[in-house]
Amino acid sequence: MRWSQATEVGLVRKRNEDSICVIPDLALFAVADGMGGHLAGEVASRIAVESVADQIRSGDAEQIESKLLDGARAANSKVFNASSNDSSCRGMGTTLTAAVIRDREMILAHVGDSRAYIIRGEKIYPLTQDHSLVQELIRQGGITKEQARDHPHRNVLTRALGTGPAVEVDLIRVRLEKDDVVLLCSDGLCGLVEDDEIMRLVRLAPGPEEAVESLVSEALLRGGNDNISVIVVEIDD
Repeated sequence: MRWSQATEVGLVRKRNEDSICVIPDLALFAVADGMGGHLAGEVASRIAVESVADQIRSGDAEQIESKLLDGARAANSKVFNASSNDSSCRGMGTTLTAAVIRDREMILAHVGDSRAYIIRGEKIYPLTQDHSLVQELIRQGGITKEQARDHPHRNVLTRALGTGPAVEVDLIRVRLEKDDVVLLCSDGLCGLVEDDEIMRLVRLAPGPEEAVESLVSEALLRGGNDNISVIVVEIDD
C-alpha cells in the first residue's frame, strides 16, 4: 500500500476540529470531524481516533471487527461523559470513519457524515451512508442530492459519537483489488466537491500525495468553508 493524508483548517473556521489517524503498522486509517463549543470539537475528534487506535493495538490481532466496535463505543462513552461532566465540553460530539486494511480486505466502522469511498477503474463507489438529516430527507424523497448541498440543515447529524450514552455503529467489510484507491474524508471535502470530480482528481494524480494535494486545493477553491481532512490509500500489491 501507498498512502498520504492531510488536514487543513480551511478558509472560514478559526480552528481545525478534525482529527486524522494513520498508523501503518496497524494498517489503521481514520478520520473524525468534531463539533461542540470552545475547543470541544477537537477534543471529541481526538478522543475518537485515539480510542480506536488503542483498541486495535490491544489483544487478538485477528478480532478487527470487534476491536473497531469497541473503539467506537469507548470513544462514545468518553466523549459523552466529558460532555456531561465538563462545562467546557458541553454538547460536543464527533463523526468517525475508521478503516483497517489487511490482505486485500478492508473493515470500516462508521458514525456520522465523514465518508469512505473506493475508486476502482474510472468509477467511484461510496461505502458509507451519511447519518444526517438531509440524507434522511433524500432517502424519503423529500429533497434531491443537489438540493441537499445548500439545505439550511445540511450539517445536522442524526447519529454521532458522544451525543448519547450509547451509539449504533455501522460496520462494513469490503474486498479490495489491486489498483483500488481508498479515500476517507470529512465533509469539508465531500460537502464541496462532487463524487465524480473527486474520482477525476484522484485518477489524474500520479500518486496518493499528489491526489491529497489536489483534493484539498479543490475544496479550498470552492470556498473552504469547513475543515478539510483527506486520507488516500492506494492498493498497489
